[in-house]
Amino acid sequence: MSNIRFVNLSSYTTPVVKEQTGKEWVAYGENNLYFDYLIERYNGSATNNAIINGMSELIYGKGLDASDSNRKPNEYAQMKSLFTKDCLRKVTADYKMMGQCAFQVIYSKDRSKVTEVYHMPIESLRAEKCNEEGDIEAYYYAKSWVEVAKKKEIPTRIAAFGFSNDGIEILYVRPYRAGFYYYSPVDYQGGLPYAELEEEVANYHINNIKNGLAPSMLINMNNGVPTEEERYTIENRIIEKFSGTSNSGKFILAFNDNKEMAADITPVQLSDASDQYQFLSSESMQKLMVAHRVTSPMLLGIKDSSGLGNNAEELKTASILFENTVIAPMQENILDGLDKILAYNDISLNLYFKTLQPLEFRDNVVVDAETKEEQTGVKLSKEEPNDDHLDSMFNLLDEVGEVINEDEWELVEEAPVDYDAEEQMEKFFAFASTGTAFPNSKSTQDGVTSDGKPYKVRYGYAPNQAGSNSREFCKKMISANKVYRKEDILEMGNKAVNEGFGPKGAATYDIWFYKGGARCHHFWMRKVFMAKEGAYNVDAKNPNAEISVNKAKKEGAELDVNNINVAKRPVDMPNEGFLNPR
Repeated sequence: MSNIRFVNLSSYTTPVVKEQTGKEWVAYGENNLYFDYLIERYNGSATNNAIINGMSELIYGKGLDASDSNRKPNEYAQMKSLFTKDCLRKVTADYKMMGQCAFQVIYSKDRSKVTEVYHMPIESLRAEKCNEEGDIEAYYYAKSWVEVAKKKEIPTRIAAFGFSNDGIEILYVRPYRAGFYYYSPVDYQGGLPYAELEEEVANYHINNIKNGLAPSMLINMNNGVPTEEERYTIENRIIEKFSGTSNSGKFILAFNDNKEMAADITPVQLSDASDQYQFLSSESMQKLMVAHRVTSPMLLGIKDSSGLGNNAEELKTASILFENTVIAPMQENILDGLDKILAYNDISLNLYFKTLQPLEFRDNVVVDAETKEEQTGVKLSKEEPNDDHLDSMFNLLDEVGEVINEDEWELVEEAPVDYDAEEQMEKFFAFASTGTAFPNSKSTQDGVTSDGKPYKVRYGYAPNQAGSNSREFCKKMISANKVYRKEDILEMGNKAVNEGFGPKGAATYDIWFYKGGARCHHFWMRKVFMAKEGAYNVDAKNPNAEISVNKAKKEGAELDVNNINVAKRPVDMPNEGFLNPR
């Protein structure tokens, strides 16, 4: 019997799809076992295994989410109950390793809605022959298609999604591949021969270590040909004594009747064998990287010696490119399948997989709030407003805003609201006032000084600039260039502008404290305006005018302590203005 083995790298390079006579299902691959072949290449090739595992994790990321979950909490809750983490992890793994995936969709008794969704192992399914319209109406399920071939198992027919009134259907998800109708070859199809080659190189080294004498030397026994049983006994004794890594370094001591009867031991040298196998190993790894379109092996936890993608900037570029060109399209195909299931329940959500990519790797591009959430994976909470929420707030505030007439009013003092006792200022101005009603007074902080000059206190949004990444609300507030009464700013916090928008789902939002929301870099600036000469006509002889500022201080008024957060930018607050730690 020959022990020489030839590796045929051309096997399974192209899966064969056959419609067999007498079979209702369509065979996939040689002996209908192409999926089994893919599993073997996954288990046998270290590089292929690492790439598939890494890419599956990137596809799933940190799980499924929806950027509009805050606006649609009920729909979001239903979605989370349908698609479990375990189900989605298995589905994404199948999609990458097998080139397609499938869901088992279970309906309510009256088929009014989908009640449960489970992962269906793709290797267990075969497509039914299409109908006259070219539609695949069902799939056949079997635990083992090897047993089906042996006629030891009968496949079960399960209707395709949307093609029956049954309680269970199969939603089959696969990308388009030219020339394939029933199934889709894996995206790394061209790399499969190299996965098999890597396996064989590994097998060679294992066998070479376990059987250390072969093929490194030839032993000739020169004392005649023994019987088959004797040959077997001699062979086993030699293997037992001298083969394997544990016997390295041992020597052979032989006793012979004469020189002519001695056994011949001839070393067999393999020219450049180690170099050849090192080349094959490296070549297999590189070709598998190309087949999977890996921009940098470091992204998948694979270290190579090329130096490419090993510094931070190159790795960032490779990460962004890989996610946008390879991972995102795979996610889109899976999400399309999820949308079909949700649509049956009249649920419409903007689904996305939360990325594993570090925030510092994301492009710093100004986008809308939902797109930003999808790209960064940072969930927009009810603590962090988006532009739609704040637009309503700005419109209301803008209506009561005031543009100062510089011909009539002079700015005499301004400072950030940076006092432990903001209320102290209100009482200070109240005591300093003559108590005379000022005709144009609009605020409790408006009044007349002891020497008869009208004054008013207003608050402006500061600093007077907005960056490219600033929220639209902040940009509009700066552009408006208006000042506001404190009463109006506080009143905004009492209006139910956007239900569920405020902290912990409240219907209101306190703009006095939180400004433009978490991470906002703006604050309120207190501005004191004094009326210019000729712009007022007040009776300075009013008895109340005798109350001076100094006298007000001596009165020793008890002053209320204001919340210190009024003085702070949200970005400088604990947790950057978020209620919950990030």
